[in-house]
Amino acid sequence: MKIAIYPGSFDPVTNGHLNIIRRAACIFDKLIVCVMVNAGKEPMFTTAERVQMLSAVTKDMNNVVVDSSEELLAEYARRQGGCVIVKGLRAATDFEKEFQMALINHKINPGLDTMFLTAEHQYMYLSSSAVKEMGFYNVDLTDFLPEEIIPAFESRILSIKNRRNTI
Repeated sequence: MKIAIYPGSFDPVTNGHLNIIRRAACIFDKLIVCVMVNAGKEPMFTTAERVQMLSAVTKDMNNVVVDSSEELLAEYARRQGGCVIVKGLRAATDFEKEFQMALINHKINPGLDTMFLTAEHQYMYLSSSAVKEMGFYNVDLTDFLPEEIIPAFESRILSIKNRRNTI
């Protein structure tokens, strides 16, 4: 069985992420979408909330499992029996960082390869950071986020705005 891991912070999961998940799920026997901890980012949603949102938007995909991990990706993949890391690329600048990480992961776990899937054109500009910014300005998010998570996202934006206004 070919097991792939699609890691990310998914804060929040976007339609671009979902596009990569759907495409990778068609390639591998099992795809583990793993919410990873990124020490350089302050998440809007807890790990449990992100796992719940990903589970909701992938519930119709029988070979997709949602998980979370705080361990090193190469070690997580070894423990899960993963042979491939799936990474989505939006632009050439994504490739430089992701290529370096692929080499490091392969050094730590020689049985682990990385497969890059380029974003489809309608998602090339899309990032969770951009979605968060648009959310603060009340932009219609239906083209950017899966509809199942928009209410939770808008509610979180509102609570952040309210907290900022009371300070």
